[in-house]
Amino acid sequence: MTTAGLVLCLAALSACGGDSSTDGGETAQPPNADSSARSKASSGTSPGAPRQLGDVGSLKGKVIVIDPGHNGGNARHPEVINRQVDIGNGRKACDTTGTSTNAGYSEAAFTWDVSVRFAKLLRARGAKVVLTRDGNTGVGPCITERAAIGNRAKADAAISVHADGAPASGHGFHVIEPKTVKGQNASMVSASRKLGKALRDAYRSGTGMPYSTYIGTNALDARDDLGGLNLSTVPKVFVETGNMRNPGDAAKLSSASFRQRIAESFTTGLIQYFR
Repeated sequence: MTTAGLVLCLAALSACGGDSSTDGGETAQPPNADSSARSKASSGTSPGAPRQLGDVGSLKGKVIVIDPGHNGGNARHPEVINRQVDIGNGRKACDTTGTSTNAGYSEAAFTWDVSVRFAKLLRARGAKVVLTRDGNTGVGPCITERAAIGNRAKADAAISVHADGAPASGHGFHVIEPKTVKGQNASMVSASRKLGKALRDAYRSGTGMPYSTYIGTNALDARDDLGGLNLSTVPKVFVETGNMRNPGDAAKLSSASFRQRIAESFTTGLIQYFR
């Protein structure tokens, strides 16, 4: 994963896995970002019919911020995404372009697709959903604004959806949890770690993805260099759903049916977290 951005907010938040088998669906061609993405976000519709999760619980009254990492227009605007911003304990670029599979399926397109599917499932269970961007043709928002969106929404939980760009020999997923940054995020660290464990367990169970072979311990990695976590005052984690540079992981992440399973797993993880 890489991080990147600007200020295009419509609501709040902000990075691996795979064995060799894909989940029974088509291996999608890299989807083109188009105007339909915006209408899907605002209406809560998503590509394909979601699988029924059964009576696993309600999210009525919960405010969930989904932060699809990066944005489809970032690469065309280096003057915006390379601008340095304060992340609470230093400075970093406003946002980054993200990674892609060897076939050219971008992380930005992937995170947008998963987030739209995820939002539909959450709304169906009564949650209020806020997205940090409204499509995949824009720029940003900056990592600082992604955190601010969640804070303003007073989110009960925020999830930043990513895929990694690690060496091709590594595979598996991991969850990035916050470390305490003095004067910034201390109040949310404990709850964020609880959220991270719930999402890790649900993701592993729901997708079959193994824990990362190259980073973290039992698919958990704590960091204090990500503005989206450092500046958040609400429970928040990043999920690196797989390594796009690994052929096995890339095949899974490129499958529409597998992306639906990701969204379902995230939904289950949130329900378990709130229990």
